[in-house]
Amino acid sequence: MSGKINYNRRRFLGAAAMTLAGSELAFAGFSNSKSSAMNQPNNTGNKPTTAGPNLNSNHSAGTIKQVNAGELNTGYAESGPANGPVAILLHGWPYDIYSFTDAAALLVAAGYRVIVPWLRGYGTTTFLSDKTFRNGQQAALAVDIINLMDALQIKTAVIAGFDWGARTANIIAALWPERCRAMVSVSGYLIGSQEANKKPLPPAAELSWWYQFYFATERGRAGYDMYRNDFAKLIWKTASPKWNFDDATFDKTAASFTNPDHVAIVIHNYRWRLDLADGDPKYNDLEKKLAGAPVITVPTITLEGDANGAPHPEPAAYAKKFSGKYLHRTINGGIGHNLPQEAPAAFADAVKEADNLNK
Repeated sequence: MSGKINYNRRRFLGAAAMTLAGSELAFAGFSNSKSSAMNQPNNTGNKPTTAGPNLNSNHSAGTIKQVNAGELNTGYAESGPANGPVAILLHGWPYDIYSFTDAAALLVAAGYRVIVPWLRGYGTTTFLSDKTFRNGQQAALAVDIINLMDALQIKTAVIAGFDWGARTANIIAALWPERCRAMVSVSGYLIGSQEANKKPLPPAAELSWWYQFYFATERGRAGYDMYRNDFAKLIWKTASPKWNFDDATFDKTAASFTNPDHVAIVIHNYRWRLDLADGDPKYNDLEKKLAGAPVITVPTITLEGDANGAPHPEPAAYAKKFSGKYLHRTINGGIGHNLPQEAPAAFADAVKEADNLNK
């Protein structure tokens, strides 16, 4: 089934609007505490530690926290009741946890415990060892989230994301369906493989991936390192051509790009896709499974913005990749690639609706 919904991203009503105001103020504090948290390892094992201010000033449990999870010390925002159903929200490139500020507040208002981690290479998420391979391949990012769930003793969650985060949610739903109660995926089915990526696309489609080819060069790596904020802002504008974000909105997210591993992770991610960089052999078995484009069985809602300027597949191309309960929604109103931030009510509604598909 599919449908079109017109959400005005500037309109929120009643108690939800009050919740949004509180969460926005608290999220904004990250930029003041980021540097110290980013450079201090967590030596407390798997016990989460506070690394920043309240995420949501209207709730008692809503802080930026750090926890050792696998090979990372993961930074994440947590809000909502500790005993509520869990929703894990995953960002992509070049974005971060601020894409979910408003959507998270709406989910908290609905009773969810919301976990929003910085992916490896972003924000306060750092590697526990300087010797660990700075790997951006798709399987590594998915294992990071499984490790985070284990560290936080979360057995199952609704997992929702966009861009890299949507692909990560896809992988978890496909390979660990017992951990994914339901899924929301912006732009649908995004699991890929190095072999599949060898097939050339028509010229217009290749043009939309220009940055991937730029990153394949050393000039591209150096250019991204030197101009990472300018680069990210360009992607924001082209991927969401009708989103009139301001400098303050961008600057909140851009702070996470100062992570010492950010450039290495981004460059490796795109080079790995084109088989220009090796992955970690420990993920070979997972990548073999993913190369088979596994069908996803968990209840799923896919979303697409009507003004997405980033490369993305058409919904009809991936509908058969979901064999469980499945819905697709196209969100109208000039909504681009950063759908959770541009249309937070639509995104939060999809999380709740997907969860209900499981009942």
